[in-house]
Amino acid sequence: MRPDDATAIAAQLMLAFASRTGLYPASENQQRYLWTDAFAVCNFLELFELTGDELYRHCATHLIDHVHQVLGRYRADDIRRGWISGLDEQAGQHHPTKGGLRIGKPIKERQRGEPIDERLEWDRDGQYFHYLTKWMHALCRAAFVTSDPAYVAQTLELGAAAFNGFVQRSASGDVVGIYWKMSTDLSRPLTYAMGLHDALDGLITFRELQHASWKKRPTLEVADLISAIESLSKLCRKRDWTTTDPLGIGGLLFDACRLSQLTGGDADQELLGQLTDASEKSLRAFLASRSLRRSSSQRLAFRELGLAIGLMAAPTIIDRARGTRDQYRSLADQIVDVWLPLAHSPDELWQAHRDINDVMLATALAPGTFLSANERISLTRS
Repeated sequence: MRPDDATAIAAQLMLAFASRTGLYPASENQQRYLWTDAFAVCNFLELFELTGDELYRHCATHLIDHVHQVLGRYRADDIRRGWISGLDEQAGQHHPTKGGLRIGKPIKERQRGEPIDERLEWDRDGQYFHYLTKWMHALCRAAFVTSDPAYVAQTLELGAAAFNGFVQRSASGDVVGIYWKMSTDLSRPLTYAMGLHDALDGLITFRELQHASWKKRPTLEVADLISAIESLSKLCRKRDWTTTDPLGIGGLLFDACRLSQLTGGDADQELLGQLTDASEKSLRAFLASRSLRRSSSQRLAFRELGLAIGLMAAPTIIDRARGTRDQYRSLADQIVDVWLPLAHSPDELWQAHRDINDVMLATALAPGTFLSANERISLTRS
């Protein structure tokens, strides 16, 4: 597939997503979901960079505004009203991320005293740390592409809310972990587990935010951010990052790609080496499982597309033989080629997760902005 073809398909997918979810043409029925929308912002920014068409820039900035207006407030079926930060209407408009952002799940969060149902919890609302970090990344990319420093300020406030709301502290006050899921108002954990890569994702995202603040808003106070980075760095020491989950492997490669653009010292180089090694071990284990040989009806597209997106970053992070990089790119292309025909079909499994599938497929086709943590890197599917 030629780069122009990949860009055209990505544009078709994103415009259909915009129409379907009430973004463009604008609709009062906004269907917002934080993870998907974070990828979508990066995709629209990338399409703007590739084509120069202001429509895509418009979609990106308006999507950010809509996410803040919808997911920065309590749900319509919640007895609470207004901004989840507790700010009044005027202050909330100026600081929409100060209380974090809801996930956007279909069912409202579990109430106090209500027993946990692990299966149902996947469909309940609240806040996820790893969704907030994805949105911080999207806001950083918007700051670079649009040169609007307001996005850096919003990201700093979101970072503070995420760190203060999700960290687990010991009796002495030391940070000892990160809750995987919190209530909408960040007052209580909804699960007590910690995601395998949450501390790592937080560390590198906060490093990216620190870099964006230096570049775009050097006058902003970042002392709290520096403290958070130090705490997360401690959580990341002597950790085993290996996983057999394709989305998790893609996330490792995504984190390694960003770190490779932000490295500043021996500690960064050491962590980058650990992530590269963990990614390679994880990928070997995943391929040995022969999961990619199963029928598409037994697989989840967005999880494999997450892997494909990470594999696209290989030329940026792996300073090895050309053949290794080509193997990574070839595998990414194989994954995309499996799912691309289903995006234009009535396949029930694809349609069940259509928004996230379409958006992450578009990212795999045009990943440059999503995989950038500094100035935009150029990556197109050949």
